[in-house]
Amino acid sequence: MPPSALENAVYGVYATTAVHLADKHGVFGYLVDREASTGKIAAALGLDEETLDRLLVLLDALGIIDQNDHGAYRVAAEMAPFLDPASSRSVCGFVNHVMNSTLDRLPQLDAYLTDGKQAVDAALPAPFDVMYGTPELTEEFVSAMWELTYDVSRELAPLAGLDGVRHLVDVGGASGPFCVAALAATPGLRATVFELPEVGRYVAETVERYGLRDRMDFVAGDFHRDEFPPTECVAFGYILSGWTDEIGLELLRKAYRACADGGRVLVMDRLFDHDRRGPLPTAVMNLSMHVEAKGRHRTAAEYIGLLEAAGFADCEVRRSSQDKHLVIGLKK
Repeated sequence: MPPSALENAVYGVYATTAVHLADKHGVFGYLVDREASTGKIAAALGLDEETLDRLLVLLDALGIIDQNDHGAYRVAAEMAPFLDPASSRSVCGFVNHVMNSTLDRLPQLDAYLTDGKQAVDAALPAPFDVMYGTPELTEEFVSAMWELTYDVSRELAPLAGLDGVRHLVDVGGASGPFCVAALAATPGLRATVFELPEVGRYVAETVERYGLRDRMDFVAGDFHRDEFPPTECVAFGYILSGWTDEIGLELLRKAYRACADGGRVLVMDRLFDHDRRGPLPTAVMNLSMHVEAKGRHRTAAEYIGLLEAAGFADCEVRRSSQDKHLVIGLKK
């Protein structure tokens, strides 16, 4: 038997596929609050029993679902918050994005290794032209960003020190998960999502869903070409990791110009440990950024260096209990 770390790596593609299919066909949703046999699940969901049996056996072996002594399955208790379609912590939207978008692009890594990213990408469409290429892809990407962002945003927003801040602009804020969390945590705050025009409809849906018509709005723009709306706080969630240091510095300089004196910038992203040996999710997404975007994940010190180069001062790191953390810079 190979070491467990190697075994997990070799079989990882099967595990991800199994999780994706179980979510897509409603298996996790069915098993979150009940135990059921393979036959009962298949009958309830209209699935082929033999194929489902093999899928459930793998998910059980992975520890993602549990099988009792009578052969009935249930989602493992510790997994339920991450697999329940109704949970704000569900990872399944992200898995769907990986399977339907990222997986098709991973073979590019082979060419990157031999020819370099710049040469290979010259013949390919820009990354975000692909992600926003059709209404279906846009909806899928926005959904994945909500599931990746909303739950941890409810932890990050109170850490951001927004008491007394009257207005924030979330640059590239997708459908508004951080804005919703920040508004819930900060009475008196207003928030603006600054995003590409095709995202506006999803922000409008968020505004209606959360009853935020008087507190949250949308400004269409391209953060590469346009200046940001004037504000007291600029937020970047999973944005700077998508771009090179040069582009990141340009965006931070725009944030500095947009901020009123005494304002702040919030960089919310995965952080490498200082020695870049982990954590694992950051290392995984660092490789993903190579094919999905033009950036990389950084250490806290690297982000602070960019913030200071853009003019921000008194930078500090505030960590959440999850994969996404906060780096703050102040405009003096």
